[in-house]
Amino acid sequence: MQQATRIAPSILAADFANLGAEVAAIAEAGADYIHIDVMDGHFVPNISMGPAVVSAIRGATDKTFDVHLMISPVDPYIPEFVDAGADIVTVHPEAGAHTHRTLQLIRSLGKKAGVALNPGTPVTALDNLIELCDLVLVMSVNPGFGGQSFIESQLEKIAAVRQRIDAIAQATGRVIDLQVDGGINFETAPRAIAAGADLLVAGTATFKGGPEAYAANIARLRGQG
Repeated sequence: MQQATRIAPSILAADFANLGAEVAAIAEAGADYIHIDVMDGHFVPNISMGPAVVSAIRGATDKTFDVHLMISPVDPYIPEFVDAGADIVTVHPEAGAHTHRTLQLIRSLGKKAGVALNPGTPVTALDNLIELCDLVLVMSVNPGFGGQSFIESQLEKIAAVRQRIDAIAQATGRVIDLQVDGGINFETAPRAIAAGADLLVAGTATFKGGPEAYAANIARLRGQG
């Protein structure tokens, strides 16, 4: 059974000069998770933040820290991000030679594990991995930069992943989140939800207008505004 839509604001769109205050404000406004995009300038063409930043903002809220690692190699850095405060760690199959072992590592550290599918990554990449997943992230843009436009073809992929997740839930009772990230705004959010998303990552659409607008932005992304 699909859960109510949750919102994970991406702090990549926050005011980095006041990052701790921004995290506290977006949490107070009703964010379900705090989404942290980690980019290395190698796996993706941008550089964002490392474990020190995650650790520095951990005290700003007790909300779930949803850490998306767009780095390669990924395995050596997972313990550092866990120590810094990550609750969910999501990785890309292309970021290491042995994704199954990577997911085992995350879970062995007591954290939830996610797999991210780039626009060009087929749903079949989940074969033999989904049993270790607590979350599947469908990227609706190519990773590396915020503010990109939603790639329409990913709606079909979202629906296909939804079918897989629902089949597992029916057979085993396991709960796996279906997250969508990329180009999520007030127009694309309802379409991603209709296709099967239960967890939306939104940067610009969430942080637009400053702290006084955050609660309304989150509600609107959920379809409540």
